[in-house]
Amino acid sequence: MNPQEVFCLNPDCHAKGQQGKGNIGIHSKEVKRYICHECKQTFSESKGGFFYRLQTDPKTVVLILTLLSYGCPQQAIVKGFGFDERTIKRWWKKAGEHCRAVHEAKVEQSQMELGQVQADEIKVKVQGGFLWMALCMCIPTRLWLGGAVSPKRDKSLIKKLIGKLPRMALAGPLLLAADGFSAYATVFRTTFRVPLHTGELGRPRLLPRPELAIVQVVKRRTAPLWEIRRLILQGTESLVTSLLERTQGGGVINTAFIERLNATFRQRLAPLARRTRSLARQEQTITAGMYILGCFYNFCDTHQSLLLRSSDSPALQRTPAMASGLTESVWTPLQLFSLKIPPAPWTPPKRRRRPSARTRQLIEKWSL
Repeated sequence: MNPQEVFCLNPDCHAKGQQGKGNIGIHSKEVKRYICHECKQTFSESKGGFFYRLQTDPKTVVLILTLLSYGCPQQAIVKGFGFDERTIKRWWKKAGEHCRAVHEAKVEQSQMELGQVQADEIKVKVQGGFLWMALCMCIPTRLWLGGAVSPKRDKSLIKKLIGKLPRMALAGPLLLAADGFSAYATVFRTTFRVPLHTGELGRPRLLPRPELAIVQVVKRRTAPLWEIRRLILQGTESLVTSLLERTQGGGVINTAFIERLNATFRQRLAPLARRTRSLARQEQTITAGMYILGCFYNFCDTHQSLLLRSSDSPALQRTPAMASGLTESVWTPLQLFSLKIPPAPWTPPKRRRRPSARTRQLIEKWSL
């Protein structure tokens, strides 16, 4: 037990989410319980993690989730391990919430040089209808940047998908590629804009982000062949060519990388298969699966295209998270589900009058 690696989870504590500040002590080694000296509350070692209050062996739960994440149908898990179907669904939902928190903390809160981003959608058949899953990825590092699930393929779905990208993208040249769905062009233009500050009163004018290129690949089937048009909606041809050379080693405008990711998701998640009897009933099941597969893809799976070769040492296998600088090693599924995400640190209350001496002491000690 190491108190320096643990943080308080009490939402009313001034030291919540803080590590290595000396406020955490060992309450009981026998039952692995800590105490926060700031709020005087005790908590177990597993609190705040995926395995909190799970009665089953964590290794068994991780094994089942790993099998589900690599294409094993749920009914095979029920028959093979003897667990109730509702128990497995509860684990799956909880794992999805955990992986969503990991993705938001590790990927969405980071800033990276994206270079090129491709986006696409998957049509998912569920019991009683269809859902649409939209995904986007960073091409140079193969990092899955996020996704969104909606009953309709419309502008709001694309907004949920693209809305978080500007916070992750560092300033610099950027290429955005998508298929022929018209909503992409509109959302790309309205999302990636910068304010023009002139010193005048009122809201500043929003201008297109400099060095931004938007392209589309429009496919139309004219039997027996496909007609493919590659359109440059924003940016110059020289900018697009240089970004293609830098991010994918040349070639033509395409959406091949995100389509391969779509195929990976369809292969690994049983309800996403085109002709399957393992249909999902709820949107939450598909959303949980999207985040679980995304975290496995980013943190646990090495990619041959990311192999780092060196003349004086063996080739280094890398995951998309390693290539993006988010982690330093390949995670195991147990490491992924054992990770604890600290809550947001305490912020002082906003008051018009001068803060009291007690409040000033808390601000100096615990406010970031």
